[in-house]
Amino acid sequence: MPSIDRLITLAYDPGITPNEGGLPGLSVLKSVVSSINLYGIIAVVGALAVSLAVWAWGHFSGGHNAEANGKKGAVVSAGAALGLGAANGIVMFFSALGSQVK
Repeated sequence: MPSIDRLITLAYDPGITPNEGGLPGLSVLKSVVSSINLYGIIAVVGALAVSLAVWAWGHFSGGHNAEANGKKGAVVSAGAALGLGAANGIVMFFSALGSQVK
């Protein structure tokens, strides 16, 4: 059975929290990440358009494999759009959740 001193050592709080003014270039980094997110969303729009075209082509030409691949592409594109659009909210949610851990 561990001693009380051992439990106190395990519960040490290093006191580290996010600091917005800690390093220079934070605004540039935010701008770069926002631009990457925008490019990702634009790419997803293109992938969705191609997937829907493949789905329609496969359906009307009788190509069941192309139709199935178009459906998969449409679902993956929709999921990617959901992830890219919700990325900031997901990170904020889990960051807030993690800050509540004691």
